[in-house]
Amino acid sequence: MKANRSQIEKALDAPSPDIRLLLLYGPDEAGSAALAKRLERAMGPQAERIDLDGATLRSDPARLADEAASLSMFGDRRWVRVDGAGEESVAAVEALLSAPQAGNPVLLVAGAIKGTSKLAKLGLANPAALAFASYAPDEREAGQIAIGQARDLGLRLGPDLARRIAEACGNDRALMAGEIEKLALYLDAAPDHPAEATAEAFAALSAEMIEADVGPLVNAVLGGDVDGLHRELAMLHASATPLAAITRPLLGRAMLLGRIQAEFEECGSMERALESAGRAIFWKEKGAVNRQLRLWPADSIARLVHHLLEAERATRGSGGAGDVIVRHQLLTIARQAARSR
Repeated sequence: MKANRSQIEKALDAPSPDIRLLLLYGPDEAGSAALAKRLERAMGPQAERIDLDGATLRSDPARLADEAASLSMFGDRRWVRVDGAGEESVAAVEALLSAPQAGNPVLLVAGAIKGTSKLAKLGLANPAALAFASYAPDEREAGQIAIGQARDLGLRLGPDLARRIAEACGNDRALMAGEIEKLALYLDAAPDHPAEATAEAFAALSAEMIEADVGPLVNAVLGGDVDGLHRELAMLHASATPLAAITRPLLGRAMLLGRIQAEFEECGSMERALESAGRAIFWKEKGAVNRQLRLWPADSIARLVHHLLEAERATRGSGGAGDVIVRHQLLTIARQAARSR
């Protein structure tokens, strides 16, 4: 069955034996990961967790139903988690949903699969399953998410600063969590001694202070212009601009492409999907965004975001190793786009 956010949160917080499968999918992988944490908390630290993947289910489709019906060796609660699932998992999910009994909740985390895929259709149609698609939050939702993340770390975050952090991170939950964690450490905040987040502290830590124009580099990477990417990287190096300055704009553009592709799937018109983005697309960038949408269909956005998150994490490292990883990830993305041209 298709679930709204309230329904999937309730099902994850209090698993029911009537629901055998909890399917989380969509382009916002960080959103799916955050939801998956709710089931982990609900099951408790003593629960036995069985980890499977798509390749395992492809080679042994009966495994999922068997694990869902098995008892824990130690008498504790038991649950099954499948990561990286796709169409190869369809036979295993069919076996699970048609089995005489199950008992243990099964959480299946997929990427940006389409709502018309066989896997999504199984989760959406069967009354013993709940399926929920995570999309990047809008500006209002992202601000509220940032405030909640800060509260958990003992950081008081005002709405204006929350929106600023969300915008700087392209409304990506994982990136917001990283920025807020850095703020909490900087301000020595903790749940037992909270602190007030300030714009000055965020500015001191943020790569927003760098005023380099990275638009051409964003378009080179996502447009498959490998030679242009090399030129832009050389210019950044010559100006001593850290690579941390480019990962956020790239992630922001990737999330924008994901939102437009999701809207396209809903309405069937790319023109209307582009219009729905509104002011998120600067008028001078509309042509580049349109070309990038042809190079990055919905089912490739999750891989794109994964590479960019790896690049963003590498910027937090020290020394030249992080820069090497960032350059490698950017070249990987640009070459993938070039092959799709």
